[in-house]
Amino acid sequence: MPGEQDSSKDALSTDFCRSSRPSGDCSDDSIGMKILFLDQSGQLGGAELCLCDIAKAYRDTSLVGLFSDGSFRTLLEQANIPVQILTTAAIDVRKESGLLKGATSLKPLLPLIAKTAQIARNYDLIYANTQKALVVGAIASFWSGRPLVYHLHDILSADHFSPTNRRLAVLLANRFASRVIANSEASQAAFVKAGGNPALTQVIYNGFELSQYQHQRVDRTQLRQQLGLDQTFLVGHFSRLSPWKGQHILIEALARCPESVTALFVGDALFGEENYAQFLREQVKELGLEQRVRFLGFRSDVMQLMTACDLVAHTSTAPEPFGRVIVEAMLCGRPVVAAAAGGAVELVEAGKTGWLCKPGDPQQLTEAIEQCFSNPQQAEAVGRAAQEIAQQRFDQTTINCEIEQLLKAIAAEKRSI
Repeated sequence: MPGEQDSSKDALSTDFCRSSRPSGDCSDDSIGMKILFLDQSGQLGGAELCLCDIAKAYRDTSLVGLFSDGSFRTLLEQANIPVQILTTAAIDVRKESGLLKGATSLKPLLPLIAKTAQIARNYDLIYANTQKALVVGAIASFWSGRPLVYHLHDILSADHFSPTNRRLAVLLANRFASRVIANSEASQAAFVKAGGNPALTQVIYNGFELSQYQHQRVDRTQLRQQLGLDQTFLVGHFSRLSPWKGQHILIEALARCPESVTALFVGDALFGEENYAQFLREQVKELGLEQRVRFLGFRSDVMQLMTACDLVAHTSTAPEPFGRVIVEAMLCGRPVVAAAAGGAVELVEAGKTGWLCKPGDPQQLTEAIEQCFSNPQQAEAVGRAAQEIAQQRFDQTTINCEIEQLLKAIAAEKRSI
């Protein structure tokens, strides 16, 4: 059974989904659509924040069903989005699980699938937002006779998923999904390469509420002073602490940079990755960087912290499905250096809206940091260009209209059968 590849947003603010006004409404018809959204996670990741932004437009008629409790439920409730915890039993399958593990996990899922199918009969459509949600949603779709949409937030590759998980995800999507929304061309290409039906897929990038990223320069100055970092060149890294997120690459690059360059890590370990968090702190100590590195853990003021940085670094060692942090930094007007793989290469135009480096290469990362450090006017110009382009490409209202049109088409197809 597939596991959910995190979308790199665990560290970030939960303010995006708290707007009192549903956004992305293209027409009055959307209000009447009844959608059962499914997500496996109780914790906040990029996929969950994306779902929250989408579900706002349908909160008067729809329901978000979660397979575990946590901060995501709280966020949905704060946004006045109906939410229900569909099971209290842990789904003990990870992205690396093999055939035996996947097979033995199916039987405990049957009560959840039956419950989901029963609830789905009161809705027009099932919207599976994660891999485990796809497994439950696919069978529930068959039992309830409701169409299924699968929102693919992952790159189905060996870097992230076992062969069994990849085959199962493709099999279920091909057989049961009316559409597969891919969050990038990279995600779409990996799905097709794994055997997915290309005719099912449509690329729709994540949307962002632009007003959340409007910060005053005075806020940036004050925050840097509060952190005691106003006299440094500040490189920010925003993600949970995880080996494939590559925080160790930035630390190694930092050791090669001028002493006035400092790094700020926002986020902490999740999913049993505490050993990696400890490894990072030991790495900092061994390299003598204690005065140049700050670990802030999870923060609720992430957008302000991004704005306070001179550069935002994205250092994933495996291809990123989308790269939400990259877009957020761009919307904050900050220059970005990103790992040149996966969805990141669709977001950053090298030399114009940021810099791209070979994944896992601290030397290239060092060179990009030093270029920004040595040419602050160029870096600011890159940040402004990135902000302008990101506002045009990732406006949540426009993105939600694309999704609405797709959902309405699926509902119309179902009614015509």
